[in-house]
Amino acid sequence: MQHSAGFLMLVTAAKNSIRELTVAQAKERLEAYPQVILLDVREDHEWSAGHAAEAIHLGRGIFERDLEQRFPDKSAEILMYCGGGFRSALTAEAAQKMGYTNVFSLAGGYKALVQAGWAMSKDV
Repeated sequence: MQHSAGFLMLVTAAKNSIRELTVAQAKERLEAYPQVILLDVREDHEWSAGHAAEAIHLGRGIFERDLEQRFPDKSAEILMYCGGGFRSALTAEAAQKMGYTNVFSLAGGYKALVQAGWAMSKDV
């Protein structure tokens, strides 16, 4: 996907203030700590088409509005992913600004999960 310069500028700035994990690191975290929340921040239609089997969905469009209600523990470890790792960088930055202290963005996003053979699920 071709992203606009302004969007890429926002993402670059966000990535400078957040932590990213690779797919391998994410797998290790989830295996070692089952309480880690894997959060899909893509749009509803993207989620329905396929998502990581253990993921919870909270779309980017309502993320800031609903995050505290869905996950009130601001110290909870939350690993966010989107399609390619751009929107999840923005949501990780937003969560940090909201007081969440243990959030990560998945580098490469859903595409990287699929490429790595991650277990997927689909809404039927």
